[in-house]
Amino acid sequence: MTAAEAPPPPADKRQLLLVTGLAGAGKSTALDVLEDLGWETIDNFPVRMLKRLVTMPDDARGPLAIGFDSRTRGFVPADIIALVKDLGARPDLALTSLFLDCAGGELERRFNETRRRHPMADGRPVQEGIHAERELLEPLRRWAEVLIDTTAMTSNDLQTRIRELFAPAEAEAALTLTISSFGFARGMPPLADLVFDMRFLDNPHWVPGLKEQTGQDAAVGAHIEKDPAFAEAFARIRDLLLLLLPRYAAQGKPYVHVAFGCTGGRHRSVYTAESMAEALRGAGFSPTVRHRNLGSRAADAIEGDRR
Repeated sequence: MTAAEAPPPPADKRQLLLVTGLAGAGKSTALDVLEDLGWETIDNFPVRMLKRLVTMPDDARGPLAIGFDSRTRGFVPADIIALVKDLGARPDLALTSLFLDCAGGELERRFNETRRRHPMADGRPVQEGIHAERELLEPLRRWAEVLIDTTAMTSNDLQTRIRELFAPAEAEAALTLTISSFGFARGMPPLADLVFDMRFLDNPHWVPGLKEQTGQDAAVGAHIEKDPAFAEAFARIRDLLLLLLPRYAAQGKPYVHVAFGCTGGRHRSVYTAESMAEALRGAGFSPTVRHRNLGSRAADAIEGDRR
């Protein structure tokens, strides 16, 4: 059976996913993604101990993914299938098996590229090890409910597919979004994913009565909004973020930092960051707002020549 969307398991059953496949086909990548999605993962677990593992008292009862392949101790496909059948009959488990496949030529390229030894080559050419492993694993390939062929996939492609199949429904909401302000005069934020320069707006620093205030004060916000460029620029940035943020989440990016900068980091960037965070909250996001230079002293030398 090829990879297909699986129905969610009953709430009273623990999810158990058995992950296997050809060496080099992407098992480690799949397990890493599952761990990021909240699964408890164990790789190369002795298969004969699997029944004991799932019967042990476990208060968490979260989803569990077990990785195994031809290198795993006690690896006998017929015995594994018999064990899976036995576990699949248990009323407290929702068991699924995932097999990662890949064409021999592509596997050979991957092993040559990474200079890794194939676990079943044993001094022979890598293609012979691949052929021997494919024959050994064929019963598991036929048995698996979910099959993913990674021949034409990049690592990112495989990660995306694993998320599509096994991510909980609320996983996209797990994106951690930070909106920050900063002053270019005090250096760029080193870890921002997206940076927007707001220095094209009229600078409140040079307006009488606004110099000592900040972008969190109503008078400063009113001045910035009077700038003819603000409304259109703000709307375009907001729409761009509404396009990009769901795509970042779909790619599994857990953290996104959007930074707004102005000269001193006290007026234009602060107001824009606060306003953008409010707009994104209205769209269903939960951003954290940080103002790096809000407490810095207002200084004419930093702000430069008056416009």
